[in-house]
Amino acid sequence: MRKVPFVNNEYYHIFNRGVDKRTVFEDKFDIERFFESMKIFNRVKPVGSILEYSVKRRKDGNFGGRTAKITTKTEERLVDFVSYCLNPNHFHFILRQRSDGGISEFMKRLGGGYTWYFNNKHSRNGALFQGKFKSVHINSNEYLLHLSAYVNLNNRVHNFGGPTAKIIRSSWDEYIGVDNKESKKVYCDKDIILGQFKNKKEYKKFAENSLRDILKNKEKAEELEILLLE
Repeated sequence: MRKVPFVNNEYYHIFNRGVDKRTVFEDKFDIERFFESMKIFNRVKPVGSILEYSVKRRKDGNFGGRTAKITTKTEERLVDFVSYCLNPNHFHFILRQRSDGGISEFMKRLGGGYTWYFNNKHSRNGALFQGKFKSVHINSNEYLLHLSAYVNLNNRVHNFGGPTAKIIRSSWDEYIGVDNKESKKVYCDKDIILGQFKNKKEYKKFAENSLRDILKNKEKAEELEILLLE
């Protein structure tokens, strides 16, 4: 049983990394698959595998491309995404649970489905992620605000560079209003954060100031990441 019980309408920091700190996103196709999984598996009614879902959509005459259609009110979501960051060897989410057992069920589907895909693609066996996903209850508004900056800008905390930087994805573009293809691939419920600022520019300033504080104490930030992910 988890030390942190999941309660509907509460917010949680969810995170995990690759087993033995290994890379879990090797290229843009891995990232695309993970994004697709984040959408397709986030609904109360199970859809089976992504392959089964794709076949059903074809039979229903929905040929609107590879990207999954965002779940609607008639397809109730298990969780709401507030923010996310996908780094080469680990990920961070801020989630709000919508349905009983929603976070656990969503993460089980996401982790299991992506591990199956990754192992088949890369000819490997066994666990991909380091045990059960980790979780922390977000128990105050101040914590939620600062954590949103930490998650949105988590790739900058680690200063990933070179070709690796091109496959990293976060919800930062959604928050600051960058209008590009990637920023529209995952939906986030941003009102809980942005509604507390005059505009996106004000939130951008707040988040980047938070990042500067983190980088000033980078050793503490790295210690925190190690503690969280151990």
